[in-house]
Amino acid sequence: NGAMGQRANFEETYSGDTFQGSYIAGVYYPDKTRVGWWKNGYPEYFAKVLNAPNWIGINIKINGEELDLATCKKVSNFRRELNMKEGVYTRSFLAVTSNNVEIEVVVKRFLSLEIDEVGAISYQIKVLNANASLVFEPYLDSGITNEDSNWDDKFWNTTNVSIEENRGFIEAHTMKTEFKTCTFMQASLDYEGATVVGVASEKTDNFVSLKFEQEVDSNTTVTLTKFGGYTVTRNHPNDALKQVAYNKLSEVSEIGF
Repeated sequence: NGAMGQRANFEETYSGDTFQGSYIAGVYYPDKTRVGWWKNGYPEYFAKVLNAPNWIGINIKINGEELDLATCKKVSNFRRELNMKEGVYTRSFLAVTSNNVEIEVVVKRFLSLEIDEVGAISYQIKVLNANASLVFEPYLDSGITNEDSNWDDKFWNTTNVSIEENRGFIEAHTMKTEFKTCTFMQASLDYEGATVVGVASEKTDNFVSLKFEQEVDSNTTVTLTKFGGYTVTRNHPNDALKQVAYNKLSEVSEIGF
């Protein structure tokens, strides 16, 4: 949407071959060139747009087993579609989990042009063959790496991690270029028209998560809605990033998905 970019990564855990990628426009790192003296004319460094902290992640457990398409017994009707006009990425599939629970999943991810610092995710699960216990753990993670680093440099330094009710925040800055960012999220769970209350789940030096648990009847649907994104010092004062993020979440909460 011009402010941030995404690869088409799965929100849930995926243990197969993948490359996680979230990016913030204009936030870069001067990665020193790795060439010999014979490469006359090469620049001293390449300005790389960094792999940014991950705001889309949602760990999911069904009857105690992690949802992972790489280990499911069967995956069918898998479809991904990007609506370029409306800015909506949709993924849907049927799956039989490793513990024999049949599910139908529809995930929508939206990046707004109007409120370009915030993205939205709707993660919908319908259990088809039995009652089941579902756990959703939406999270933020700044412990990311960049595989194309020339010298294995650390690109990000996390300075603060916090949880406030159903919201999480990670403040971090880039090394050398000192772009300061606040990665943020808010999550809510809806089951059969009722709101499920979540709790703080985990907080480490570079990770924060919430947890929602729900017993789900067969052929009923549960939906997790997650808002997330970035505020950056390219657009806001250094000391205002978290407050701006908080205000943005309040704004989109009024609008809804």
